[in-house]
Amino acid sequence: MAGVKEIVNAKIAGKKVMVFSKSYCPFCTKAKQAFQQLISEGVLPTDDYEVMEIENHPNCDDIQNYLGTLTGGRSVPRVFVNGEFLGGGDDTVRMKQNGELEAKLR
Repeated sequence: MAGVKEIVNAKIAGKKVMVFSKSYCPFCTKAKQAFQQLISEGVLPTDDYEVMEIENHPNCDDIQNYLGTLTGGRSVPRVFVNGEFLGGGDDTVRMKQNGELEAKLR
């Protein structure tokens, strides 16, 4: 799992917004849609945003296990802003609706 830690930590450190996702997950879709709205509103530059779809990654289970260690849960999405774990899909949508997400991005 050593390589997985480096991959995950580098992804989180490398982008303002990092989302660990599975393409078929409805909660992941909700989180990604919230960020797409912020991109279209000019709040979030596209180069500050990355999504890693992990379902086909050879280390998918190890990635989820490490995310579980980092965040207390291994479900997706796992959303990070400025290196800080924000939560999942419902958390992201709620923070988008109440303005918290935009404030964290500014």
